[in-house]
Amino acid sequence: MNDMQTEVLPVDPIHPDPAIIARAAELLRSEQLVVFPTETVYGLGADALQAHAVEKIFAAKGRPHSDPLIAHIADEHDLEKVASNIPTIAWKLAHTFWPGPLTLILPAGPHIPHVVTAGLATVAVRMPRHPVALALIRATGSPIAAPSANRFMHVSPTTAQHVLSDLSGRVPLILDGGSCTVGVESTILDLCGDIPTILRPGGTSLEALRTQLPTVQAPTRRAPQHKERHDEQQALKAPGQMLIHYSPSVPAFLFEGTSEMIRATMLAEVQRRQAQGERVGILIADEDLATFQESGALIYTLGRTNEPEQIAARLFAGLRVLEESGVQVILCRSFSEQGLGLAIRDRLLKATGGKVFPA
Repeated sequence: MNDMQTEVLPVDPIHPDPAIIARAAELLRSEQLVVFPTETVYGLGADALQAHAVEKIFAAKGRPHSDPLIAHIADEHDLEKVASNIPTIAWKLAHTFWPGPLTLILPAGPHIPHVVTAGLATVAVRMPRHPVALALIRATGSPIAAPSANRFMHVSPTTAQHVLSDLSGRVPLILDGGSCTVGVESTILDLCGDIPTILRPGGTSLEALRTQLPTVQAPTRRAPQHKERHDEQQALKAPGQMLIHYSPSVPAFLFEGTSEMIRATMLAEVQRRQAQGERVGILIADEDLATFQESGALIYTLGRTNEPEQIAARLFAGLRVLEESGVQVILCRSFSEQGLGLAIRDRLLKATGGKVFPA
C-alpha cells in the first residue's frame, strides 16, 4: 500500500493556519486519512461516521479489526453524536477533564459504524487538548476516529518524523505540530460496567479521577503472557489492551526494584551482554547517569525520577532513538507508579512484553 506521496505540512501548534486546517478537513470529508498532533501522541484520523474511510486506518496501520478506535470530538455536546444513554457521571467527567487525555467508554450511538467500535455495543470517545486537533474536528464537521499514527504494535509517535518513519507512502497528509506535550496516550475509563474501571492508564491520573469519582477502579494487573498477536476474532473493549504493544523492533527488558537494585542489576546485564558482543541501549533516569557513563552502553535519559511528566513526554522518543541507533537490546528502568507513573509503567511493561528483571 506504499503507493502514495505523503506530504508533511508544518502547522503552528497554538494558532494553526485556517487554510491548512481547511485543506486537511477537505481530505477527511472526502474519505481520506490525515495525521494530526494531539497532546498525547499523533493520531491517524478518518471521519468517524464514514465506515469506508475508517477502513483505511486499519489498512494503513496493519491493525486488526478487533481493536476498536477512539472517536475524537471538539465539544462536550458532540458526545451525543457518537454515544447514547449517556450517564450523568460522564457529563461530569467531561466537564472536569475535557479537553484532555481522558477517554470514556459509553454505550454506542446509532450512527457510529461498527468498524469504529469493533462491533461492540460501546464506543470510546474523548476531546483532545490540542488546538490543531480541535480546529480539525470542527472544520471537518464530524467526529474523527483516530488511533496512534504508527505501524500496529510499534512504538507510538510523538513527532511527525516518527509518523513518517512508520507510515510514509500510506497516508496523504501529516500535519506537523511539533512534539506532543503529554507523550503517552489517554486514560481509558469504562463507564459501562457496574464499577467505573480504568482499562488503560494514561495522561489523566487515577488520583485525579478519584477526586471526582472515588469508586473508580485501577487497571487490573495481568500475568505476563508472551503472545505475539491478539486473536482477530475476539473484540477488545478498548485500544492498548494487548500485553505486547508500543514495542520497539529489538528485544526490550524492564528492571524493577529500588533504584540501587535497578542500577546494580542493569549494570551487570549490560556487562554480560557486552561480553557476548551485543550492542546495548539503556533507558534510564538522570540520577542513574553516573552509574552507566563508563559502561559502554548507548544511553538515553528520560528525566529525573520525581518528574513523571518529563519522563512520559520523552518515553516513546527514547525507545525510538535507541531502536534506530542499531542496538540489539534495550534495557529499561522502572519508575514510581504515582500519578502519571502508572501510565509510564504500563507502556514499559507492554514495550517489553512483560519481560521483567528480577523475574
